[in-house]
Amino acid sequence: MLADVKVHFQSEQTVETLDKGHGRIEKRTVSICRDLSQIREWPGLKTLIRVESERSEIHTDMIVVSQETRYYISSLLEDAKPLAKRIRGYWGVENKVHYVRDVTQGEDASRIRTTPLVGLFVQARNMALNLYREYGWTNMAQAQRRCEQSLDTLMDVFRMK
Repeated sequence: MLADVKVHFQSEQTVETLDKGHGRIEKRTVSICRDLSQIREWPGLKTLIRVESERSEIHTDMIVVSQETRYYISSLLEDAKPLAKRIRGYWGVENKVHYVRDVTQGEDASRIRTTPLVGLFVQARNMALNLYREYGWTNMAQAQRRCEQSLDTLMDVFRMK
């Protein structure tokens, strides 16, 4: 399907966005195509989406430019602008969740590889994050540090008193 999309994608509507921050500039061009006549059947498919990204990262003595093209399929009939927001919002949430789980909880560094244990530790990490949020913390790293430093806080958060 990807090969068909790459060959037959005809942009019908395009929106460009520019994001600056964290030492980089990213220009995204989101285009949509609703002409599916040359694309193989896919249940519910209504829109093809192409996202072209150009990222300029500013290093100490040079600028590194990278380009990437991603394709999405959708059952939605929205214009390019709301679809661009949806895609950007999804990755924002995904990156935020990954950051908390990786940096705060060290998930990527975990050496646990045994099948049932991997799932159990994922559930334990999720439960801890949910309890931190329920307790009122918005900064998960701070919540974890406080629980590591005080048995009373840990017992309070986990309702063990």
